[in-house]
Amino acid sequence: MEEAESVLPAEGEPMVEIRKLWTEFTTPDRRFTVHQDLDLTVERGEVMSLVGGSGTGKTVLLRQILGLETPARGEILVLGKPAERLSQKGAASRVGMLFQHGALFSAFSVLENIAFPLRELRSLPPALIREAAMVKLQMVGLKPDDADKMPADLSGGMIKRAALARALIMDPPLLLLDEPTAGLDPESSDGFVTLLRSLHRDMALTVIMVTHDLDTLFELSTRIAVLADKRVIVNAAPKDVIAFQHPFIHDFFLGERGQRAMELLREYPFAV
Repeated sequence: MEEAESVLPAEGEPMVEIRKLWTEFTTPDRRFTVHQDLDLTVERGEVMSLVGGSGTGKTVLLRQILGLETPARGEILVLGKPAERLSQKGAASRVGMLFQHGALFSAFSVLENIAFPLRELRSLPPALIREAAMVKLQMVGLKPDDADKMPADLSGGMIKRAALARALIMDPPLLLLDEPTAGLDPESSDGFVTLLRSLHRDMALTVIMVTHDLDTLFELSTRIAVLADKRVIVNAAPKDVIAFQHPFIHDFFLGERGQRAMELLREYPFAV
C-alpha cells in the first residue's frame, strides 16, 4: 500500500527534475566529462524529446533517470523521489522503458515477455497475469494469435510493439523511449508514432524520448531539449528550438534532411 500511495509527485511538481548533473567516464588513458551542470525539468503530461550529437549522453541520461546508472554528482528526482531510490524499490511500477532494439528475451514468447515484470512481483495469480498481458498485447496493436510467437518470428515493428506492451504492463505514469522508430520502414514508423500518440493521450502518460528521426520528433514532441556543450542549451517548443542560434541546431533541423520534417511542423498546431 505504501508503494501505491506515492506513485505520482505532488500536484504541481515536475515528473522529472535534474539539477546540476555531472556525468563522467574514466578510461585507462583519461577521464572525460559528458554532462556538466546539466539542468532539465519534465512536466507532467508532456512529450519531451532529447536530441543532440553523438557522444552528448542522451541514452546515458535515460539510464540515469531509470536508476540504472549513477551520475558523478548532481541530483535526479523522478516522480518526486531520487532516481536511485526508485530503482532500489523497483522502478517498473513507476517508469516504463522501451529500449532501442526492444530487448525482448529470446527464449520467452511474446506474452511471456510482456508478463515478465508482473511475474517478478510474485504476488499475482498466473491467470490474472496472463489476462493483464493479453490486454496490453492488444492495446499496442498485436493480435491474440501473436501471444505465443517467439521474438525471432516477429517483424521489427512487432518487436517494438511487444516491447512497448512490456514497458506499459505496470501502468507506469512515466515512459522512456530510446529511438522508438529506429530500424522501422516508413509505414511501420508512421503506425508506431500513431500508436504512441494515442497511448500518450489515453493513458495520461508523461514521455521522455530520444530520437534522431525528425518526422517522429515533430509529430510527438511538446518540447525538445537539445544537448550540446555538455548541457541542455535550449528546452522549448519545437518552433522556438529551431529559432535558437547554435551550429548543431542549424545542421540538425535546417539541413537538407530536415526539409521534409519542416513541412510536417506546419501541419501540427501544437508544434507551431
